[in-house]
Amino acid sequence: MTRKRIFFGIASLLLFGTEILIGLFAHGFVRNYIGDVLVVILIYSLFRTISPDRPGAWYILPTCILVFAFAVEFLQLWGFCDKLGIENRLLRVIIGTGFSVEDLVSYTSGIIPCYITEKFIRRTNF
Repeated sequence: MTRKRIFFGIASLLLFGTEILIGLFAHGFVRNYIGDVLVVILIYSLFRTISPDRPGAWYILPTCILVFAFAVEFLQLWGFCDKLGIENRLLRVIIGTGFSVEDLVSYTSGIIPCYITEKFIRRTNF
């Protein structure tokens, strides 16, 4: 396992733990915005932990994650959980049940460090 994968694996575990703590104990700004910023960084770090390096444009992975996050948010606008009859509380929290433009801004803010990290990795051969 490369040191890069170890780094991203540890980052993923720390971010996941942080997200759990936010979900359990935080309210207001931290839960509504910081949690959304961190979730896209968590998804990015998980992919960087398990996916091999591939030659290509540095911006592909962060862009795909941002598109995924936006798609989930727009599914919330459509009422995804209600239309599919999802009643499990944990699944409803993970998927989300309410559309918010602020969430789109939070996802975009969270993906910026991922773009910067990708650019750094490509330049320094980390």
